[in-house]
Amino acid sequence: MVLVDIRETKSVKAADVFLQVRPGKDFELITILRAMIKDQPISDAQVAETGVSIEALQDLVARMKAAKFGAMFFGMGLSMTRGKHMNSAALLTLAAEMNAFTKFVAMPMRGHGNVTGADVIMRWQTGYPFGISFNRGYPRYNPGEFSTVDVLVRGDTDCVFVIGADPGATMPQPAIDHLARVPTIVLDPHVTHTSRLAKVHITTAPAGISAPGTAYRMDEIPMPLRPALESSYPTDEEVTRRIKEAIQTKPDWMVEGPQRLETQV
Repeated sequence: MVLVDIRETKSVKAADVFLQVRPGKDFELITILRAMIKDQPISDAQVAETGVSIEALQDLVARMKAAKFGAMFFGMGLSMTRGKHMNSAALLTLAAEMNAFTKFVAMPMRGHGNVTGADVIMRWQTGYPFGISFNRGYPRYNPGEFSTVDVLVRGDTDCVFVIGADPGATMPQPAIDHLARVPTIVLDPHVTHTSRLAKVHITTAPAGISAPGTAYRMDEIPMPLRPALESSYPTDEEVTRRIKEAIQTKPDWMVEGPQRLETQV
C-alpha cells in the first residue's frame, strides 16, 4: 500500500510507503509518473517541484509495473483542490496507460451515502456521471462549469432543490451563502446544515430504514434495501412525484411569459 498525501494522515500507519507531495502539485506528480512508465525524459527540476525524490518515484513505478492487479483510490484532496477535474482526468489516464503493463483500475473514494448510486444512474441515463446541465433540453457534460459546487459559487441558479444531501455542511462558503440567498427546498429525514438555511424543509422517510430503494456500493454493486421500520413520513420519491404532478397541473395563466429552466446535477 502506497499513500500519497500532502501530510501524514492516520492512514500512514497502514501504508508500506508514504510519499509526501507538495500542496498543489498533484497534477505535476501524476504527469511525471505517466512519463516515467513510458520511459519519457523528465528533468530533475520538474521532479523537485513535487517534493518527492526521483528514487521514490522510480520505486513506485517499479512496484506498479510488478503488480498483478493495482488499484488507485482518490478522494476530494485530488478532485476538489487546485486542478480539480484535471487532476482526476490525469489519474484516470494514468490508470488506463498502466493497463499496457498490467491490470490497473482507479476508483474515487466516496464520503456520503450512495453517491455512487447517483453517478451510476446518471451515467446510465445520460452517458455522464455528474457535472451535467439540461438547460438546453438535452444533457451536456462539463465538470468545472456544470458541477454543483461551481454553479452555486458563481450564483447561476435562482432556486435549488436538494434531495438526501447536505451541501451546506461541505461546500465552500460562497456556495453556502448562495444557498441562503435563493429559495432552497430540502428533502431530508433530519435537520441538517442545509435545511437550517433552506426556505422549505420537507421531512421524509429515511431510505433503507423506512423507505425501500437501491443503494450502490463504492464498487458499483447494487444493494436492494428493504425497510425495517414503518414511518409516517412520505418517501423522497413520493414527494418528488407529487411536486411534479402539481407543476404539470398548473393553470396556463401561471406559466405565461418567458421561462428559464436551470437544472444541474
